[in-house]
Amino acid sequence: MIVNPKLHSKGRYLHYGQWLGNNQKLSQKEQIRLAIDAALTERPKDFADFLRRMETAGIQVKHGRGGVISFLVPGQQRAARFRASTLGDGYGPEDVQAVIDGKAPTRTAPARRTPAPRRVNLLIDIQERMRQGKGPAYERWAKVYNLKQMAAALQYLKEHQLFEYDDLAVKTDAATERFHTLAGDIQQTEAELSHVSNLMAAVVQYAKTRPAFDGYKAAKYSRKYLAKHEAELADYRAAKATMAELLGGEKLPKMDVLKEKRRQLAARKKALYLEYRKAQQDMRELVAVKGSVNHLRGLTDNQRNKEQAR
Repeated sequence: MIVNPKLHSKGRYLHYGQWLGNNQKLSQKEQIRLAIDAALTERPKDFADFLRRMETAGIQVKHGRGGVISFLVPGQQRAARFRASTLGDGYGPEDVQAVIDGKAPTRTAPARRTPAPRRVNLLIDIQERMRQGKGPAYERWAKVYNLKQMAAALQYLKEHQLFEYDDLAVKTDAATERFHTLAGDIQQTEAELSHVSNLMAAVVQYAKTRPAFDGYKAAKYSRKYLAKHEAELADYRAAKATMAELLGGEKLPKMDVLKEKRRQLAARKKALYLEYRKAQQDMRELVAVKGSVNHLRGLTDNQRNKEQAR
């Protein structure tokens, strides 16, 4: 129940959204747009760096089929598709890329109130906020989380001795940075592995079709011979062109050398993926914990502001 409802100047009552004013909770799309603006003001070096900054801000990045990207805000069950038709004009991947490339001006993120530095033990602070939690916003949050997620966050903070919010933020940033570094290492290793594999395939194809070319040459480039071996000669030329492109002017290594390099790259890729999965799990845990803490602190702070306004 709203106590002392505010009136318009002509005596009409304000509707609930107007009564809340600046205290009303932002929608998921509004939170994502704010996070996008904030990430772009930090001038990310590329699109991957932009996504990393979104995750650091507590927005979970989901990658779907066909390169589709969605954002999930803590406390929400469904992710929002990263496209202008969903988030609004100027908030699609093309718009973000244009800002990163310097082809569009950087939007200014709205100023946010910076909370006073907290030296209170983070675990005690969270437990106190959960005891004080009340109101419809807190009740909705409790239904979504069933308090299990917050309990898991508390357990994580205890196990990892994270008693200060700043320590949690630093560790989350470090985990996110490591995850993206490993993702880059995997991408580079896979590119090298693909290069070696394609070169080996071209060498094999070249060796298989070289006799056909030698016969063509011995037949003094006879049209009759060409008509009979046209497919083999086309494969030979394609293999030779591929080898030249992949080697880039360098000398062709022996097949044994290529096989060993492919073996080493495949082993490195396997090891990197093991680290990558562990880093991904660590990052997701920390982002979830930080998101839960941020969401709870935001709800209880907003509730206090409303009670003071009443």
